[in-house]
Amino acid sequence: MKGLIGKKVGMTQVFDENGNAIPVTVIQAGPCYVTQIRTADKDGYIGVQLGYGETKPTRLTKGQLGHLQRNSLPALQVLREFRIKNGDVSVTEGQTLKADVFAKGERVDVVGTSKGRGFAGGIKRHNFNRQPKTHGASDRTRAPGSAGSNTYPGKTWKGKRFPGHMGSDRVTTENLEVIVVDAERNLLAVRGSIPGTNGGIVIVKPARPRRR
Repeated sequence: MKGLIGKKVGMTQVFDENGNAIPVTVIQAGPCYVTQIRTADKDGYIGVQLGYGETKPTRLTKGQLGHLQRNSLPALQVLREFRIKNGDVSVTEGQTLKADVFAKGERVDVVGTSKGRGFAGGIKRHNFNRQPKTHGASDRTRAPGSAGSNTYPGKTWKGKRFPGHMGSDRVTTENLEVIVVDAERNLLAVRGSIPGTNGGIVIVKPARPRRR
């Protein structure tokens, strides 16, 4: 079983043996605790529940504390599940997982919550072009323009791109290369950017197989 819960630290750069600068995002990956193992007989599927982020016990409910105290675990504020399709669990409840779960050169997918942008117009949200400023249209340049249809169907199609709420979505950045693994400080550095703001919770898991 491979997978970690972490926190986005920020972006920096590292240099390879040839002196090339590589932009990386640093992730505080772990330590994570195995809080529960899901079985096919009891739960209908196979999975591993991980916990991350120690906090004060007073910030959790008694039910949450009882769930963690079954395995003598500290108060954890983030719980996430990882489905296992091949049935190879290879971990036990109460076990601690650190950043060395992954190795340098591996490919991973990182899941996070994108930055919330509030209510955004069509240009910012969907990369529309503005309208010309000619013929008295000085106040319509950033408006989306006509959106209706003709005689049929006489309405606006559902799903049409409009201004609206932007961001705060679950986003997965795929196939990122692990550049640095610091097991002592539980740090991972992956090439490129990942979704979310600094300090946001992310999930790191092995990259899905790609079609050729």
